[in-house]
Amino acid sequence: MSAPATTAQNLGTVTVRYSPDGHTATILIDRATKLNALTLQLLNELEAAVRDVDASTARLVLVRTAGEKVFCVGADINHFADLSAAGMWRDWIATGHRAFDALAGLRQPSIAVVDGLAFGGGLELALACDFRVIAREAKVALPETGLGTVPGWGGTERVTELAGRARAKELVLTRRQLTGDEAVAWGLATAAAPRSALEDAVAGLSGELLAGAPVGVQLGKQLIDAAADGAPSKVLEALAGGLAAATADLAEGVAAFREKRTARFTDN
Repeated sequence: MSAPATTAQNLGTVTVRYSPDGHTATILIDRATKLNALTLQLLNELEAAVRDVDASTARLVLVRTAGEKVFCVGADINHFADLSAAGMWRDWIATGHRAFDALAGLRQPSIAVVDGLAFGGGLELALACDFRVIAREAKVALPETGLGTVPGWGGTERVTELAGRARAKELVLTRRQLTGDEAVAWGLATAAAPRSALEDAVAGLSGELLAGAPVGVQLGKQLIDAAADGAPSKVLEALAGGLAAATADLAEGVAAFREKRTARFTDN
């Protein structure tokens, strides 16, 4: 027997939808009645959604949440407040890391569409994407130290990587809230736009990403991530370049260049 609608709505869902051409996958986290606060169920569903996208032919991933003016307020305090130390370590923290690392590790580029408040785990969710397009009216923060804890789903690492150690300490230790424009200035967001123009900004970046050769774009993402982890580019770029040379997309790209036309890539 299915759960009552109100219960299902309170627990939330994660769904994946594909554009008619299959090129864009949209992961939607919907727990709008609870400001999209994250639970173990939602984290597990997010990981499953990421696996679905990884197995697809999608070229681009959009991460969205339901509701208005709130992207995600982070972890649901009522779902972790009574956990034991072992439960926090084994279940809560580990599940969030597994889900967000899976999102970050997708071969396809991903864009978080941040249309409102992104606090705590909500900001960490956005940071797990490759790009963040944010409403100027939005606010982002890592307020965990005000609750007596610390960011637990990769926030300290990803903010440090994007904004530097001093900025990371300011964000975490002072619990400062940044506007969309400030998030861009700090390097935490890719672009900011008024909420009324947010979809135009998302469409613009999406178009740029989709215009590249799919294999080349995905190889490029993986090369950059590997380099950030210290992998030698002279080895990996040679391997990636050899793989790209065997694709129909490279042949099409060269032909389009010579014929002075727009390339028609087929992801092969």
